[in-house]
Amino acid sequence: MKVLITGITGFAGSHLAEYLLSRGDVEIYGTYRTRSRMDHIAHIADQLHLVECELQDPAAVAQMIARIKPAHIYHLAAQSFVPASWTSPADTMMNNIVSQLHIFEAVRAADIPCKIQVACSSEEYGLVYPDELPVRETNPLRPQSPYAVSKIAQDFLGYQYYQSYGLSIVRTRTFNHTGPRRGERFATSNFAKQIAQIELGLQPPHVHVGNLQARRDFTDVRDVVKAYWLALERGVPGSVYNISSGNTRTIEEVLHTLLSFTSAPVQILVDPKRLRPSDVEVLLGDASAFCTQTGWQPEIPFHQTMHDLLQYWRDTLQAQAGEKEGS
Repeated sequence: MKVLITGITGFAGSHLAEYLLSRGDVEIYGTYRTRSRMDHIAHIADQLHLVECELQDPAAVAQMIARIKPAHIYHLAAQSFVPASWTSPADTMMNNIVSQLHIFEAVRAADIPCKIQVACSSEEYGLVYPDELPVRETNPLRPQSPYAVSKIAQDFLGYQYYQSYGLSIVRTRTFNHTGPRRGERFATSNFAKQIAQIELGLQPPHVHVGNLQARRDFTDVRDVVKAYWLALERGVPGSVYNISSGNTRTIEEVLHTLLSFTSAPVQILVDPKRLRPSDVEVLLGDASAFCTQTGWQPEIPFHQTMHDLLQYWRDTLQAQAGEKEGS
């Protein structure tokens, strides 16, 4: 089976590629751009078919889809950093909405039997009232960032193309997910990198933080990408599913879990620049519909996720230090 992963060089994309390779029953194609960093997939690149494609170029997307004729498309490519959507809202809309339109239109033009997973987000729910927790797929959407608005557009476009054209599209609203390779701009990974830098003497013993009281529902990315596979294998086309652990932790708890793995003395400092214009206080997902339909359950404990994330940054920073010494 031919599978296409958009954004294969990214956080989730690289983990999905690893998982699919471990299955041994798929041929994996992945999109990248000239400016894409390749370090996340360097260890498996020789087992992948990498395709340079700008998803905002409709002709390039159409040619790629017509040539590959994938049976599955996992559309993960996106501008996914919420704070960046405040500073670059137009770019966020273009990256997240227009690129997906081009993929849908290319599949229509190629007229191929293709299942498409659209990676949506729990940020779509936005303002959630206490009596609405845990959040189900039927909850009202009250977005609180330009990013969330862009993901709602992706979500509803998936529904519309299923209804209007019969495309086999499954939408997944994934709650917070983290683990090794998470981008350093995201809180969990940023904390882990700062701790690793402190351990190596690369920064003073201060961890800079934003809002520590927000509560989030975290799942390990390695569990999430298995869910993406099951979404297309067992999910119902036209449906939308939450993917979540069903548990919440404050960002402060996340930080203290990471700190439990180090003996370095650390002082916590709040940085006003890390606070958002508006923030979602609590995100707790109900993934029972997805679990019932597909049999998926998260398996990796949170403390293991945090340990592996911190170790990823230790290894990465030590490797970078070694490269500098050798140059």
